[in-house]
Amino acid sequence: MNLHDDPAEAAFRAGLREWLRSRLPDDDPSRSWSTDELREWSRDLAEAGYAGITWPREYGGRGLSAAYQAIFVEETARAGAPDHINIIGMNMVGPTLIAHGTDAQKSRYLPGILSGRTLFCQGFSEPDAGSDLAAVRTAARRAEPDGYLLDGEKVWSSYAHLADHCLLLARTGPAEPKHRGLTCFLLDMRAPGVKVSPLRQLNGDTDFNQIVLVDAPVGDADVVGEVGRGWSVALSTLAHERGTFGITLTARLVAQFDRLLRLVREVGAADDPAVRRELAVLHARLQGLRYTGYRSLAALRRSGEPGAEASILKLEWSLLHQRVCALALRVQGPAALLDGGDAAWHGYWQRQRLRSRANTIEGGTSEILRGIVAERVLGLPRSRQ
Repeated sequence: MNLHDDPAEAAFRAGLREWLRSRLPDDDPSRSWSTDELREWSRDLAEAGYAGITWPREYGGRGLSAAYQAIFVEETARAGAPDHINIIGMNMVGPTLIAHGTDAQKSRYLPGILSGRTLFCQGFSEPDAGSDLAAVRTAARRAEPDGYLLDGEKVWSSYAHLADHCLLLARTGPAEPKHRGLTCFLLDMRAPGVKVSPLRQLNGDTDFNQIVLVDAPVGDADVVGEVGRGWSVALSTLAHERGTFGITLTARLVAQFDRLLRLVREVGAADDPAVRRELAVLHARLQGLRYTGYRSLAALRRSGEPGAEASILKLEWSLLHQRVCALALRVQGPAALLDGGDAAWHGYWQRQRLRSRANTIEGGTSEILRGIVAERVLGLPRSRQ
């Protein structure tokens, strides 16, 4: 692919940079955004045409190529901008509904997803399923005269405490093989029988949640795709998660590495040979990650769907982010434990390091991703164990 902007892409990048400068004058890594501020930010993105960049025009998007989305995430990462508050809806649920949803579902949900008015979470992971998505045990039993009743438990559901709806996978055919008999639903998070509890992480954040379902109702109109064909719908959702998020995470890691370089200079560690050697390794691996992302983007432009190679992005990003945060703590020394005060870095890298421990688990564990890369990218034989 061409690694340079064409005239239209250059104009898009210039306009976006100007808009970001007017909206975000400073790059403050320690800034905390409230939910209300994030909702306002997301409305601004939608009104300015920076939400749903690649979505078809008939669904409120701009119908642009994935290259424009890559430009957007690069520039917003560089500017220190937060994500759209509806990141699950924007990057996973929206594309899934466009591909598999009914006309009524698209009309009902897509406009609210773009504006941030209708927030989504995802209900795939379960306590006893580990990284085996097909081992879902949440049961959906038929309810007359319409719909289903859901019973089960979901964990690690990002932003479920804020979400209005959940894209959820449940088993409608318990006697069928585990990859069959699964169905995707759109669950109203305010429905009776739905309970959300926060899961506190090492750094104190509670963006992850547990969802407990007891006779939670969903209607026939809430089924995404065909009943019993939820596995293919779920794979489409995960492909968009790893493909789109991979590009986004890489851009944000580039910005994070720049902050690390700034920190190294500020603390006087720029001439330390061990630090310089580790920075060189991180820089080389980060460049490899960036160009793998460009290759994945080129494949996305050709086929319209992210490929299995997107798993490489998530795997390498998670390992690199942990090493970047570890080096930042090392060069800070005891100051890494400080929180608050006048220094912008106080507490920032400590929180980032603690949060990074989940990177190699969330969105598919490193072990599962290595298996995907081995089988679907390298063509190695499937393990018989």
